[in-house]
Amino acid sequence: MSSRHLLPFRRTAVVIGALLFVAGCAAPQEDKKPVSSGTPAPQAETSAASQPASVETAPASTVPAAPAPEILGTTVFEPPTVSNMRPTGTVVGQKIKALRDDLLKLQSQLKAENDQLQSLRISARQFAGNYHSLKAAMNARLQVGTTPGNPELVAQWNQAQAELQQVGASIAALNTLASQVSATASLSAFLLESTSTTFELRGAIEEDHRQLAVLEDEVNKTVVVIDRLLNELSDDIARTQNYFANERLNLTAMQVAIDNGEYIGGSLANRAYGVPAPAPAGGAANQVGSRQPLAVIRFDRENPQYEQALFTVVGAALERRPNAAFDIVAVAPAGGDSARVALDTNRSRRNAENVLRTLTNMGLPADRMTLSATSSPAAQVNEVHIYVR
Repeated sequence: MSSRHLLPFRRTAVVIGALLFVAGCAAPQEDKKPVSSGTPAPQAETSAASQPASVETAPASTVPAAPAPEILGTTVFEPPTVSNMRPTGTVVGQKIKALRDDLLKLQSQLKAENDQLQSLRISARQFAGNYHSLKAAMNARLQVGTTPGNPELVAQWNQAQAELQQVGASIAALNTLASQVSATASLSAFLLESTSTTFELRGAIEEDHRQLAVLEDEVNKTVVVIDRLLNELSDDIARTQNYFANERLNLTAMQVAIDNGEYIGGSLANRAYGVPAPAPAGGAANQVGSRQPLAVIRFDRENPQYEQALFTVVGAALERRPNAAFDIVAVAPAGGDSARVALDTNRSRRNAENVLRTLTNMGLPADRMTLSATSSPAAQVNEVHIYVR
């Protein structure tokens, strides 16, 4: 067939090809992913919609959990590993072997001291936990009120005191351990100095100096562990001493609450700090009638219950002025004959001494209180006045 006759067929093929190309461009291409970075959200939705099973069954990425924070007072002091040293046959090599043996003995002593510290910590925590359990039980009984001098509470108080004394006994053991660790620290410093000076000995080979460098690093690491043990041991001693002193005062204040059968509060020593004002020059007796007292306790009957009210007013005064001091004045009636006045004065002074003793048991420091006595015609019964300065 001639080329002239083939021309219509070629035109037809070109037209059909063009139509197919246009149809292919207009058809939706669902299996193709968009490459534009400007539309990430539709891409994620299309992928999730097209593959729901793969998304549900895909394993979740595991994020490593953050390490738990170390609790204060729980550090374990482990010495570093000591490397094995190949004998070199030199005099310096023999010195290195002796130094390595000394380091092993030093680390053995360090391990024993660390074990003793951990044992003391465990026992102290156990005794403190028992003490606070008893303390919480007593406070719960006192909060709702109970009989004065309840024998059950007295027994719990005695047991709590015994548990707290065990915590106090651990302070002496910690001090003894601190002395031992101080001696170990001195020995480690001497060992480090001996290792450093061995480099200056003559007759060493290269292997000796390589082993000395390794040994010196290990001694240095051991010294660091011993220093940290000594520092943390000092912190433990100071913390335990403060805890024991404060809780002993709180336990004494609780004794007053048990005697009254009602909750009073923590020790007043926790609220008093700072330098108090000096006591009045002529004593506080001349303040009766000239100043308004902080509190007046009237002994118009046997054993008046004044402890709760006294703790409240003194505690409030210390909250306002932590450096406050208190003057306790025994006031006796001035009426009657001299024998009656003398008798009332003695009784009033004994009452004031009891008030001072009560405040001491509540935790108020003795250097913040003064005691004096006087008589007043305005007093009808024996009274105790408390002035704040």
